[in-house]
Amino acid sequence: MKHIANIISIIRIIVSIIMICFYRNKLLFISLYLICGLSDIMDGYIARKTNTQSSIGAKLDSFADLIMFGVITTFILIKSLDKIAVFLPWVIATAIIRCINMIIAAYKYRSFISLHTLGNKLAGFLVFISPLLFVTFHTVKIFWPVCIISVLSAIEEGAIHLTTDKLDLNRKSIFHHE
Repeated sequence: MKHIANIISIIRIIVSIIMICFYRNKLLFISLYLICGLSDIMDGYIARKTNTQSSIGAKLDSFADLIMFGVITTFILIKSLDKIAVFLPWVIATAIIRCINMIIAAYKYRSFISLHTLGNKLAGFLVFISPLLFVTFHTVKIFWPVCIISVLSAIEEGAIHLTTDKLDLNRKSIFHHE
């Protein structure tokens, strides 16, 4: 029971990688995608409810998110590069800021981490639903809020790393201190 949340995160990593093989099969890809999304909700919920949260679990969850979102970003680029090329600078900026954040965290805390801020959770949720909205409504306009919030949440995470000495993976925002 103590490792269930971590096992769910590991399953998300595996299913995310399997999604790569099925990007041409829309129904199967979306089904696997929804399983990944559900597992992302479940692992944190189970860890909190069973009081089995851990630093390793938080890192594993962040890594699973990174793999899942990397696969989704690659899928969208493969399927619709011509339609979404205008968003590439935003995606690249977010990726660069996030890499800088991880370097700062590695230097300060001796660990590659991503914080579970409200901004990062909102950005993650928007990144998660945007492919479904894109496939459903066939409009790229839904990517604008995703890009803006993703960049802002990445900047916020960097500001938190730069302004605090104590690592708190579950810090809510730059304005929230425990």
